[in-house]
Amino acid sequence: MTKRERVIAAIEGRETDGIPSSFSLHFPEGQAVGDPAVEAHLAFFQATDTDILKIMNENLVPCCGMIRTPQEYYEKIPVITRKTKFIDDQIEMTKKILDRADKDAFTLGTLHGICASGVHPFEKMGDGFTLSEMRQIQVDFLRWDEEKMLAALHRIADGMCELAAAYVKEAGLDAVYYAALGAETKWFTEEEFERWIKPMDLQIMKAIKDTGAYCFLHMCKSGLNMKRYDADYAALSDVVNWGVYEAPLSMEEGRRLFEGITVMGGLKNRTGSLVEGTKEDVRRDVREVVQSFGRRGLILGADCTLATEQDLSLLRAAVEEARRL
Repeated sequence: MTKRERVIAAIEGRETDGIPSSFSLHFPEGQAVGDPAVEAHLAFFQATDTDILKIMNENLVPCCGMIRTPQEYYEKIPVITRKTKFIDDQIEMTKKILDRADKDAFTLGTLHGICASGVHPFEKMGDGFTLSEMRQIQVDFLRWDEEKMLAALHRIADGMCELAAAYVKEAGLDAVYYAALGAETKWFTEEEFERWIKPMDLQIMKAIKDTGAYCFLHMCKSGLNMKRYDADYAALSDVVNWGVYEAPLSMEEGRRLFEGITVMGGLKNRTGSLVEGTKEDVRRDVREVVQSFGRRGLILGADCTLATEQDLSLLRAAVEEARRL
């Protein structure tokens, strides 16, 4: 099987000639966008030999300066179209990567979900704002003026739909990786998530599926109420990936929650053998994941992105061991 054939077989729950794999990390600031990011991606793919070429996305909804009220947020978030610069930049970078990447591989583009994309305009408001504080501002603003905030967030969601379509129809990607936030119990209540976050998550995921591409649902951060990602999410997902050790929710529990959907994961991303072990430690952990989970409906991966300083030779060991099983 080619890498692409192996991944598609895993997605469809068919037998494979080995377990496919996908790993990714955030590249250093000087290699995050543009031509330096193209070279960084290609070097990473060459070093790790993953079956899935996951294209990262640091071309984000731009920051808008100081935002003090929901009204200012509403006024500063523009209508986002295919020609908006950050989308254009991401598609141009993606095409350049694919022009030189392994043509036998399965290709996957990163798309930040409505929760994360809605926070990005708050970034760089000042040195004193942490990610946690910006997340809290988003929650506070929605509770302060739901109408204005949702109107602005819908513009962002429409823009993410444009990015999804361009990823597939223009760049030719096989799949889109939808990075969801919002299910952490520390931020939104059940009712708030259902009213504010879920409808736009589903809107964007449906846009991915409408292109004919596969949709990878990634559920991120700690303290998740995974039950928020219910049957409506499952109906739009081809592959699911979450923080097994962070949520926490075991792979077996996740398989029951997302019955019949391929699971991507198995290894820790910031501790464990990929960080602290040897190649043999990594190979042992890969064998244990496959033995515990089974071969069908599995793509080897990690909870989330790996550290920028990750030893790529350990990833190569994981990829090769999985492909051998």
